[in-house]
Amino acid sequence: MRFDEGAGLDLSEVQDQRGGGVGGRVAIGGGGLGVLGLVVYFLFSQFGGVAPSGPGLSGLGSGQQTDDTSLSSECRTGADANRNRDCATVAVINSIQDYWAAEFARSGQTYRKATTKFFSGGVRTGCGNASSDVGPFYCPADSMVYIDLAFFDELRSRFGAQGGPFAEAYVLAHEYGHHVQNLNGTSDRVRSRSGPASDSVRLELQADCYAGVWANHATTTPTETGRPLVTDITQDDINRALDTAARIGDDYIQRELGGGRVDESQFSHGSSKQREKWFTTGITTGDPARCDTFSTRDLG
Repeated sequence: MRFDEGAGLDLSEVQDQRGGGVGGRVAIGGGGLGVLGLVVYFLFSQFGGVAPSGPGLSGLGSGQQTDDTSLSSECRTGADANRNRDCATVAVINSIQDYWAAEFARSGQTYRKATTKFFSGGVRTGCGNASSDVGPFYCPADSMVYIDLAFFDELRSRFGAQGGPFAEAYVLAHEYGHHVQNLNGTSDRVRSRSGPASDSVRLELQADCYAGVWANHATTTPTETGRPLVTDITQDDINRALDTAARIGDDYIQRELGGGRVDESQFSHGSSKQREKWFTTGITTGDPARCDTFSTRDLG
C-alpha cells in the first residue's frame, strides 16, 4: 500500500492523546467477570466493537491533554505516510472519510466526519472508560474512533496475523463502517447481542463489508488536490487484510485464545469465514448497497 508522495495530510481528523491514559473499561453491564465472562468480554471487545453505552464520561480526564504537536511536525505529506506508521494511519483515515463524504453526497446526504483519537493505556470516552485491552472501537455517543496503535503489534504477536499497512487500514475502515452505520441509523437496529445470526453479528459483518467498499475505491478517491491519496493496493495487501479478518473471527478467537471450545451462541462479530466473505463482498463490488447483512438469510 502506497500513498501519493506530494499529497497533504489533514491532521484535523486525528487527536493524539498517547501518554495520558485513563484506567478502567467501557461499561458492558452485569457483575464481575468470571472465566466465561472473560471469554465473552474478550470476544466482544477485541477488534471492531461498537462500544456499548455507559456512563457519560466524555472529554479528557483531569490533567489530560491532547498533544498533536508530534503528528503535526512529522505527518505533512503522503511521503511521510510512506515512511511513518503514525502518518500512514492519518492518511488512511483521510482517505476513508473522503470516500464516505463523496458517497453520502452522491445519495443527497451529508457525511459528518468522525475524529480518531490515539491513546495508550486507557481513555475516557462518551461510552465510559476504556483500557487498551478493549482494542479499537467506535463510540456512537461521541461519534469518535478510539485506538491504541499498539494493537497493530498485538495482531501479529498474539493473533498471529501477517499485519502490514493495508491490514491496519482494514481495521480502521471497519471502525469507520460503524460510524456510517451510526449516521444511517443502522446501529439502532441491534436488539440481539449474541448468536450466529444476531443483530450484533450482522452489524459487524456489515462494517467489514463497508471496509471492503472503501478499499475498492481507495485508489480512485480524490483529495482536495484532485488526486487520490492512496496510489497502490496490491493483491498481497488484500491477502493480508483477509488474513486479519480470519484471525479476529469469533470461532478463531474462541478456539485459539479462549480455551479451544467454539460456542456459536456467544458469537458477537461473526466467524472467520463470514468476516472474510463480507470484506470480499465489499472490495469486489464497491457497492454499499451490497452490504445489507440485515436482510439476507445467508451470512456465509
